[in-house]
Amino acid sequence: MKRRRHNLRLPKESLTQTAALLALLFLGAMGLAGPSGLLAWSENARMLEQRQKEVTQLTAERDHLRNRVNLLDPRHADPDLVGELLRSNLNVAHPDELVIPHQ
Repeated sequence: MKRRRHNLRLPKESLTQTAALLALLFLGAMGLAGPSGLLAWSENARMLEQRQKEVTQLTAERDHLRNRVNLLDPRHADPDLVGELLRSNLNVAHPDELVIPHQ
């Protein structure tokens, strides 16, 4: 009668395979649900679109402020802007002007 040999694995080999399987499962889970995984793509795309709108708005605001700074250059200041700023900051008005308070 022939004896069957059972193919027994060494404990060290079994531990290595278990560790490799756990590492693969972890990497797969992170690739699916991690901060840069498949499930986060739509959120990242939405945030990117929001940030691009914010950058566009801030760029327009910066250009507006840059224009006002250029108009207030001491060498050649725009008289209309200077008059506007004097009236608003120092509460000065010409005698023939009507002042309506802003609420």
